[in-house]
Amino acid sequence: MIIATDILENKGAKIFSIDMNATVADALHIMLENKIGAICVTNDNKEIVGIWTERDLMKNVITEGFYSKTTKIKDVMSTRLVSSPYNDSLYQLMDKCLGMRLRHLLIEKDGNYIGLLSAGDLTRANLMQKSEELHELNQMADWDYYENWMWKKSKNNP
Repeated sequence: MIIATDILENKGAKIFSIDMNATVADALHIMLENKIGAICVTNDNKEIVGIWTERDLMKNVITEGFYSKTTKIKDVMSTRLVSSPYNDSLYQLMDKCLGMRLRHLLIEKDGNYIGLLSAGDLTRANLMQKSEELHELNQMADWDYYENWMWKKSKNNP
């Protein structure tokens, strides 16, 4: 069974973050440079207090007075942080994302955030798991398997 920490080990557990007083343009620069769709926002104590995503950018762009080079990330970030325990199964993680219509989920261990998983990360893990299961089933259903179990005539049993 795949759990959250397995997915983090595979993709990397680094959490990209930016200070809440930085501008949206600063956040976009980090996101583009690292090819990520979300960035965590931290306070002066380096605690994660928000998240800002590509979807947030879509909403912000049509807001009057929004200008990426002057708008502070703290003014447009989402403060509703949703997390899951590090030992939640892939199924539990996917269920939470689908049920709550989330695209990003913080992973928590011992009261600290240890990673951020996207819906794409979960989909990839699910596809890898299904491919592995299919390979195992194909191995079981291999013709050699059946041929070795076929009844064969023996000298004693005509």
